[in-house]
Amino acid sequence: MVKFSSLVSLHLLCSGQDVGTILHLVHNLIHDEEEEEDKRMQHVGEQGHMALLGHSLAAYISVLDRERLRKLTTRILSDTTLWLCRLFRYENGSAYFHEDERDGLVKVCRLVINARYEEYASEGYSVLSSRQPVIYQSASGRPGLGQHLCSQLGLPLSSLCTVPCNTIFGSQHQMDVALLDKLIKEDVEAGKLPLLLIANAGTPGAGHTDKLARLKDLCDQYSMWLHVEGVNLATLALGQVTSAIMAASRSDSMTLTPGQWLGLPAVTAVTLYRHEDPAMSLAAGLTSSQPVAKLRALPLWLSLQYLGHSGIVQKIRHATALVILTFYLSVLINHSIDLGEELLQLVPTSGLDVVELEDEGTCVRFSPLLTAAVLGTQEENVEDLMEKLSELVPVMCSTMCLRQDFKEETHRRSPSLRYIEELSWPGLGAVRYEPQAEGIDESRRKQELEKINSELLRKLQDLDTDIIFSTGPEFGTEEDCIFVGMVTEDVDVSELVNTVAALGRDIEESGRLLENMTEVVRKGILEAELQLQQANEEKLIEEGMLRQLPLVGSVLNWFSPFQSSIKGRTFNLAAGSLDSTETTYSTKAQPGRPSLQESPTSSSKKQPGRSLVPQTEL
Repeated sequence: MVKFSSLVSLHLLCSGQDVGTILHLVHNLIHDEEEEEDKRMQHVGEQGHMALLGHSLAAYISVLDRERLRKLTTRILSDTTLWLCRLFRYENGSAYFHEDERDGLVKVCRLVINARYEEYASEGYSVLSSRQPVIYQSASGRPGLGQHLCSQLGLPLSSLCTVPCNTIFGSQHQMDVALLDKLIKEDVEAGKLPLLLIANAGTPGAGHTDKLARLKDLCDQYSMWLHVEGVNLATLALGQVTSAIMAASRSDSMTLTPGQWLGLPAVTAVTLYRHEDPAMSLAAGLTSSQPVAKLRALPLWLSLQYLGHSGIVQKIRHATALVILTFYLSVLINHSIDLGEELLQLVPTSGLDVVELEDEGTCVRFSPLLTAAVLGTQEENVEDLMEKLSELVPVMCSTMCLRQDFKEETHRRSPSLRYIEELSWPGLGAVRYEPQAEGIDESRRKQELEKINSELLRKLQDLDTDIIFSTGPEFGTEEDCIFVGMVTEDVDVSELVNTVAALGRDIEESGRLLENMTEVVRKGILEAELQLQQANEEKLIEEGMLRQLPLVGSVLNWFSPFQSSIKGRTFNLAAGSLDSTETTYSTKAQPGRPSLQESPTSSSKKQPGRSLVPQTEL
């Protein structure tokens, strides 16, 4: 039977549906039983419901008469802008509300181009050829952001300059200010125009903040626009702010994401900026004369009023307190994909994430400013997280220390046991048992590998041990391997390798024995068939045609018994040979009954080749 939801997906029903039916359909789509429940679903409190209400009200308000709509939207926009500027210490700023977090920066770049190229409004992109604009970004910045800007602005990728981070002094995730100064000078000498610098108050990967004060001074020196983004901008709302973050208030623009910080669903991002010419802001798309566009601020306007100043500060302070509780968690741990996923399963409200960093590799990231308000993370959740982490990290460290020993022992102990290099595997390592078979084709060899290693994995999983053996990552490149999971420091690696190799040899030898036995049986059957055919021919010649007829033969054998010279055969499974049954009949003769050899019908009962009883039973 076709479900109603499937029916609607196939085609629109001829008759309309009532509201209750449609809402029931939406409910089923949201709570689909076939989908796995997302344990990280956003926690929607009353402030979240207020934000959702804002979207419904925006649709209702948009149908008001034009004058009333203009007054209402102007009030909403001005109130929200004023509150945000005061909350985040950005005096005399304007606000642009946008769905895509990158859209504010795109509009800011257009504003700066309009300001720096006087004839841009009339001549367009042709004026950029005289002095190519350059946008500078950090190597630790948001991935793909620079490429997106060039695409939206119609600029070549040569207009994008990625500035490396410090590698000797300071953080490895902070922009190298001295090198940036050098790059700007080179661009100026080459006839280019330094246009805009994108700095970070909390890099996407590690959460580090650039030296914003020095970067602002450098931008002022070269008449560049400074744009700041990052999660740490949320702390500007607190009573005490570090000097590194406080310098963001001097920037020319910055992008905020209050929806993430405050746990507000479907709330727009906001770009605060300072510029004195409203006409250029209008040309860049930062302001709009359409009242409906101003309604984007309505959900945030309602939510800010609901939370109030103290409620907003309390949520951000709560998230920063969680960061302090997990100070040691900021240490980046290599090869931690499984660790991050396991911690997330154990403590789903922690909001842990796994990120890839250029120098450190795969790391576990904990950023409560981004997730705490959304997931409802509390101090007890973080304490639980730290407890689980304290249990898992020692195991992971001991595993990393024993990886090389496991590799060397595998190479040393068994020629059939091959170590597989899988750098992304967080466990002890991976091995493959390869039988030393010669003279077989590739297809047969692959079948042998699959058969032996699958049986070896099953036997290892049946062992009474805390070590986990598996087939490895779901999207791994290696096949027919046994992946050894994390181990404690007391594991004897040599004994472990010997166990794996010994089980592999047992499986290989058992397979060889079965294969040889199968070949012996096959050859014995072929030989038996030949001897049966030969015996039947000899019997026909020796006894004649009449004795082969069922009734006539029995009567003839009764009146005139015939002793056949043809002997029966039995298949000796152990020796793999065909033997005579004469000994069998002579030793099996039962006392008190005539021997088979003395029976008047012995000629007919003792047919050649009729027995395949294994000789081993005698």
